[in-house]
Amino acid sequence: MALEKVISEDKIEIVGEFKAVQVRTCTKVLDDGVVVAHWRASDVDGDHSGSSYGTCGFTPDAEAEGYTAYAEITEDMAIGWVKESIGEEGVTALEDSIAAQIAELKAPAVSVGTPW
Repeated sequence: MALEKVISEDKIEIVGEFKAVQVRTCTKVLDDGVVVAHWRASDVDGDHSGSSYGTCGFTPDAEAEGYTAYAEITEDMAIGWVKESIGEEGVTALEDSIAAQIAELKAPAVSVGTPW
């Protein structure tokens, strides 16, 4: 799915699912840099799904080497920035958490109802 840009008064939203991570919004500042990325990681196993949501903050510097203007950001770049911000251990913890959510849905440890 391609990124879709939606421009409102104070923010530009990027909506697009790709791989297991979805960057839901990127807040843009006047110098054309992204300062916040809102993301959601999810997985589905049959009828069961799990997800996690978060944000990553950035300090754009248009003078820095490797700076990317908003209009030039790709899906892969946004995912990479989010994963880098979370860190390898954080990504693994998210994956484990989502897998645990799905496992709990498939075989609940606590059930509600009556035994008869």
